[in-house]
Amino acid sequence: MPKAVRYKKGSVIYFEGDKDDRIFILQNGVITLASTDIETGAASTEYVKQGEFFGVKSAFGHFPREETVMSASDSLVIVMTVAEFEQVFTANKQLIMKMLRVFSNQLRSIHRKIESILKSTANVDQSAGMMKAAKSFYADAQYKSCCDICLKLLKHFPKAGNKEAVAKLYSDSKTRAEKTAKRLQQQSKPVAAGSSVLKAFSLPSFERFAKVFEKDSVIIAEYEPGATFYLIQEGHVQLVKCVNGAKKNLDILHSGEIFGEMAILENTPRSATCVAIDTVKALEFTKENFELLVTGNSQLALMLLRLFCKRIFDQKRRFRVLCIHDLPARIADVVLLFDEMNPSSNTVERSRRFNLTVLDIAHWAGVPVEVAREEMGKFSERRKIDIYESHIVVNNIADLRRTVDQRLQMRYARAHT
Repeated sequence: MPKAVRYKKGSVIYFEGDKDDRIFILQNGVITLASTDIETGAASTEYVKQGEFFGVKSAFGHFPREETVMSASDSLVIVMTVAEFEQVFTANKQLIMKMLRVFSNQLRSIHRKIESILKSTANVDQSAGMMKAAKSFYADAQYKSCCDICLKLLKHFPKAGNKEAVAKLYSDSKTRAEKTAKRLQQQSKPVAAGSSVLKAFSLPSFERFAKVFEKDSVIIAEYEPGATFYLIQEGHVQLVKCVNGAKKNLDILHSGEIFGEMAILENTPRSATCVAIDTVKALEFTKENFELLVTGNSQLALMLLRLFCKRIFDQKRRFRVLCIHDLPARIADVVLLFDEMNPSSNTVERSRRFNLTVLDIAHWAGVPVEVAREEMGKFSERRKIDIYESHIVVNNIADLRRTVDQRLQMRYARAHT
């Protein structure tokens, strides 16, 4: 059962970096959240309002606490476990939608900051943005995907000033796509769905929402208006973003995962292109039935909440990488990021292999390929990293972590002398 706990003024409820599964609601008093701004390094303080939750993202996602929480006055706080929070959350429809929108806004805010650092055209005209996305797929010889984006562009913006150029690009891509299809004459097999999440959506009543997408089909195009979101039942979906005219791979989603939900919650253009890697079967839901579906299905609501917690944490970690001005430290921190995302089961293992290319590292570090290649070459010369065509090997991951910490500490010391 949730417990009412009184904290005296000056008490620390938890420290930044702590790990636990407690979630809190402020009943009365003053609670402060003290953290460090990722971009500026300045101290930041927020205040919790009465009736608000705190500690949700880190407890739900099993991540280290991102802030130090103190009681600025004598306060009464309700403390609960994740399981207890789930019961409260799923029983309150207003709370479900409020928290999903709050987390969606937080994720969108981080996306905007990342786009700003990468100098992406965040405020570009939607039809122009879709055209850039189509061209990026054409440049990578993904002609079917290019065709799909062109068709979506013409559907959503039939009076766009660039429609003649879009039609020409579509015609050229269609011809090339047909030639490629004749050469390949093969289709990927769908992957069996084994996620427990999917069991809740395997009933015949959900079949009317089912859609099948062929390999290389564009399910969602960046910049297009958002009217649907999807739950993957079979197959894999690649998330792609167009940055400065180039296609950047963001993530690969598997069965049981959802995508497209942010545009539904915020009524904003799509923030990424979603492409079927193989044959994909997905349930398609609309704005009209979204709230009814989420508030009426506790399992889906909790899945969405967990998804936001993970994505917010992952995007903040990416943002920390991009905020490092010291290039060697930034390049090395990309590798550490992947080490955190794919931890080794052997805690004493020093050598680590990552399926990363120089191009991948350039993308994650937000630097030109030439710069990434030069910095990686320096690490290779010092025998810290071995570079291969399709992967890299870090000879001592702990040593690489020390290198990043030392360079950041040196830079911090110079900035404050």
